[in-house]
Amino acid sequence: MQPLAFLRHTSAVLVAAALPSLVAGCGGDPTYVRGSQVEGLDDQAMSTGIDKRDIEQLLHENMKSLMASPLANGWAQAGDKPTLAIFPMINETSHHIEGQLQAVLSDEETFMVNSNLVTVVSRERQDQMIAEVERQQGGHFDPNHAAEYGRQLGAKYYITGKVYTADERAYGEHRVQYFMFMQVIETATSAVRWQNKATFTKALIRD
Repeated sequence: MQPLAFLRHTSAVLVAAALPSLVAGCGGDPTYVRGSQVEGLDDQAMSTGIDKRDIEQLLHENMKSLMASPLANGWAQAGDKPTLAIFPMINETSHHIEGQLQAVLSDEETFMVNSNLVTVVSRERQDQMIAEVERQQGGHFDPNHAAEYGRQLGAKYYITGKVYTADERAYGEHRVQYFMFMQVIETATSAVRWQNKATFTKALIRD
């Protein structure tokens, strides 16, 4: 039985892209560099995990969908800048990507503030409210209580989401498909006002 056909189809391209660094790596001791010193340093995958470029891609696709939605158009036309809370992304994967998901929240907060369509509740205030609601559980975010957090914060809407993966291994090759699902929920009614799913794939393939 042969390896997955799609991996064979893309292997030549990916190996060609990786070749310069492989050659450099065989030529001497490893060297620390800054991104400004090596053109395209952020472009090449170093593992099947989520990196900075992946986060930017996922957030860009989801925020592009939100800005094109009837919800955002309604915010723009009303001009009343409703209050929005940004809650943590749920990690439904087997990977330890909590740090990367925290970075997503910061980028998301920055984007929504700069959109000038909503008033964003500060992350510090949100963390305090979550801790108060979950005092007996150690202050950890519980997605089942998101509406309660939103009401306590006085937020008209809250945005949340989760990341999950499909992991496959065969013949020494590894493919990980990532899915970032996001939605905006109206706090008073729990109605979903917008949702979108952004995806990308990373893989370790053999020549």
